[in-house]
Amino acid sequence: EYRVDTTGIVHLGAGKVSFGKTKLEDNVRAIFTSIKNNKPASVKSTYVKSIHITTTMGPSVLLAPSEL
Repeated sequence: EYRVDTTGIVHLGAGKVSFGKTKLEDNVRAIFTSIKNNKPASVKSTYVKSIHITTTMGPSVLLAPSEL
């Protein structure tokens, strides 16, 4: 389930620490694929400008959209 705020930022949970690295990575890739597949046809410019991932209260880490 996606939550989008008024500035177009998507907020969602990708998993828990107990999932392990492989499962978390698979979840993030699946989420990004789903977002790309649901892009409105009216959007012609860059749909995803940046991706930041974080724990609930931790600092964020910048991911490159080209890597996903």
